[in-house]
Amino acid sequence: MSGNHVFVETKRRGYLLVAGVVLPQDLDAVRRVLRGLVLPGQRRLHMKDESDSRKRSIATAISVSDVQATIYDAGRRYGNERERRAACLRAIVEDAARRGDAMLVLEQDDSLVSWDNQHLIEFTRAAGCRDTLRYEHRRAAADLALAIPDAIAWCWAKGGDWRRRVEPIVTTVREV
Repeated sequence: MSGNHVFVETKRRGYLLVAGVVLPQDLDAVRRVLRGLVLPGQRRLHMKDESDSRKRSIATAISVSDVQATIYDAGRRYGNERERRAACLRAIVEDAARRGDAMLVLEQDDSLVSWDNQHLIEFTRAAGCRDTLRYEHRRAAADLALAIPDAIAWCWAKGGDWRRRVEPIVTTVREV
């Protein structure tokens, strides 16, 4: 499949959506690196559950991989969380359409799947990519690549040295 794959994670504090973009030819290698970081007994990588040394290892591994990220920051500019999410998703779809991305993978939150799908239909139509951009929700344990936006979002929200670790792969911060 041609076209980038975009993995999306939400960080609710301040409301950020992080989109990690992986070229299709790099996807297997990136997943292999992430699989190598999963400890025995773990089903996934999740920054909030890791020790500081593991967080550093995960952030470093992602920062030196062939990943680029965009942070969509809705801040507190909207009346509620759904409005913030809609603004971020609209911007992600617009950027994905502009780049010609093939796949958008969002971490599955059962309370948002139906709402997301309704809005994604609308946003992909408006951006002219309804027939070219596929999207789906996946559980983080089912796709290790969802650790990419999780780690970037966690580091970015923490700030300081954590943010500096992922800054090299954050190509854009978009206020929406």
